[in-house]
Amino acid sequence: EHRERQKDTHIPIYYRWGTEAGGVRQQGMVCSEPLMLEKLPLCGKSFEEMMKKVDSKKWCNLTEFIIYYENFTSCTEHVAINAGCFWPNPLVEGFITAIHRRFFSNCTSEKIHWEDPPDEILTTLIFIPVSLTAGMISLVVWCSKRSDILV
Repeated sequence: EHRERQKDTHIPIYYRWGTEAGGVRQQGMVCSEPLMLEKLPLCGKSFEEMMKKVDSKKWCNLTEFIIYYENFTSCTEHVAINAGCFWPNPLVEGFITAIHRRFFSNCTSEKIHWEDPPDEILTTLIFIPVSLTAGMISLVVWCSKRSDILV
């Protein structure tokens, strides 16, 4: 309950503008893209304000701003639903992508450069399964020739 209250304090007022009515898409309600496009920037502005609290050098560390990002995505979801639109939809995805470009364009994942292990280790890794396979085959052949042992 405390976490829910804490989470709720980060949610801007305009985020809650339609949640009192249930915050669900009503059947037969037509998607109002202009309304959605009018309200989405408010989510972006709120996210921008929250991200000012995070050192820009830490913008690539999700643990530093995960609560802000969760509030941002929840805000976009509620804006879309309250405008009678589905979430996600192409307009919201485009908006979220623009936010990603603005804040996270320098967060490239480093490519892992795979290397073969040293020859000693590689030889051992090959030799062990080959030896076990040869040993098991020999055991099966030996046991099949000595069927009197198995009876």
